[in-house]
Amino acid sequence: MPSYTRQQYLTLIVFAVADFCNAVCVSLQAPFYPMMAESKGASATQYGFVFGVFELVVFIASPIYGNYINQIGPKFMFNAGIFTTATTCILFGFLDRITDTDIFIGFSFAIRIIEAMGNAGFLTASFSIIAKEFPENVGATFASLETCYGLGMIAGPTVGGALFEVGGYTLPFVSLGGTLIAAATLTYCILPSHSDFGGEKESSGNILQLVKVPSIALAAYAIIASSISIGFLQATLEPHLRSFELSPLQLGFMFILNGATYGIFAPLWGWLCDKHINPTIVVIFGAFVIVTSFLMVGPAPFLPIGPITIPVCIVALILHGIGFGAELVATFTSAHRDAVANGFPDDIQTYGMVSGMWASTFALGAFIGPSAAGALFDHIGFEWATQFVVGLHVLVAVAFITNLCCSKKTTHEGLYTKIHNSLAATDAEKACLITTSGPKPRISPQVSIADSSYNSGVSDSSHEYYVS
Repeated sequence: MPSYTRQQYLTLIVFAVADFCNAVCVSLQAPFYPMMAESKGASATQYGFVFGVFELVVFIASPIYGNYINQIGPKFMFNAGIFTTATTCILFGFLDRITDTDIFIGFSFAIRIIEAMGNAGFLTASFSIIAKEFPENVGATFASLETCYGLGMIAGPTVGGALFEVGGYTLPFVSLGGTLIAAATLTYCILPSHSDFGGEKESSGNILQLVKVPSIALAAYAIIASSISIGFLQATLEPHLRSFELSPLQLGFMFILNGATYGIFAPLWGWLCDKHINPTIVVIFGAFVIVTSFLMVGPAPFLPIGPITIPVCIVALILHGIGFGAELVATFTSAHRDAVANGFPDDIQTYGMVSGMWASTFALGAFIGPSAAGALFDHIGFEWATQFVVGLHVLVAVAFITNLCCSKKTTHEGLYTKIHNSLAATDAEKACLITTSGPKPRISPQVSIADSSYNSGVSDSSHEYYVS
C-alpha cells in the first residue's frame, strides 16, 4: 500500500465515490430506455444513435477541455462535469412524459449530448488531478479508480433495472442523479483548489503537438484499438451466443466477465507499470492476450478449435479483460511520462492534454467498435469479423515492439523518473553553463558534470548530469 498523505487519501476516496456514481448514471438506462423509446414509436436506429452520440461527443470535447484546463481550472472542471452529468441524468428521467416521437428523440439527443460534455470534463480533469496528486503512483491510482468506474458501469444497469421495477421510468434517474449531486458536493469541499496545483497560466502546447511524439501517437492508437475491442463485443456477443438460448441472468454474466476481470487486474497492471516493468512491455503483453482471446471467442475459422462452446467463450472473455486492462493502464502511465520526457512542462496543462487525448481516443474507439462490429457481423459473420480486432492488436504489438527496439536506452533512477522530479526543463540550462568563452571543454562520455572542473558551480545532491 503506497504511503499517501492525508490529502491524497481524501482525494482518492472522493474520486472513488465520484467515479462509481458517475459510471452508474451514464450506464443505468441500458436495460429499459430502448423499450421506452419503442413505446414512443422510435426505431432501433434512432435510439441506438442516442447511445452512440455520447461517445462521439466525448471524443470531440475531451481534447478541447484538456487544452484549456489551466484557464478553466481542474477542480472547477471536475465539479462542473459531475454536476452536469447528474442534472442531465435527472432530466433524462422525465422523458417518458413526452408523447410525440420526434420531440422524444430530439430531447433524448440534446440531454445525452450535454451529459457527454459533462462526462468528458469530469474524466479529463480527474485524470489530470491523478497525475498531479500521485506522481509516484500514477498507474496504480489510475487503475484503482478505473476499477471503481468499471464497477459503476456494471452496477448501473443492474441498479437501474431494479429501481425501474420498483418505481417506473423516473425513479432510477432521479435517485441516482441525486446521489451523484451529493458526490459532487463532497468533491467540492475536499479537493484542492486550482491554486493548489500551481496555477500555471502559460500554455504548454496543444494536443496536435503531443501526438507528434511517436510513443504518444502509438499509445493513442493502442487506446483506440482496446476501446474498439470492448465495443465490438458489446454489439455482437449476444447474437453470437443466441443459439445457446441463455437466460437473461446467464447472458448478463457473460457480459460482465471481461469488465469484472479488468477491474480485478487493473490495479496489478498499475503497480507493475509504476515500479517494476516498462509500460511498453505491458502493452505488448496485453495486445497478444487480446489477440488470443479474439481467436478463441469466434473461434477463428482457420483454427482447428471447432464450434464455439460456453467454456471456451468464458475463457476468451476473461483473457480479454486481462489484456484490455494491461493496454489501457500502461498507455495512460507511459503517455504522461513520455510527454514530460519529450520536453512538455511538468504541469497541470500537460496532464490535461494527455488526459484529454486518452479520454478522446477511448471514446473514438467506443464509437467505432459497435458500428464496425455490426456491419462486419451482417456481411461476413462473427467468426471472420473478429479478425478485424485481431489485426488491430497484431499491429499494436508489432508497432510497440519496433518502438521498444529503436528507442535509445537512457539512465534513470529506477525504471522511470518521478513525474514531478523530472529535470527535462532545466537540464539544458545547466548544460549551457559549462560552455564558456574560449575553447570548449572536452568532457568524455560518462564524465559527471559534478566532477568536472568546468561545472561552473552547478551541482545537485541527488542527480548527475552527463554530456556526450
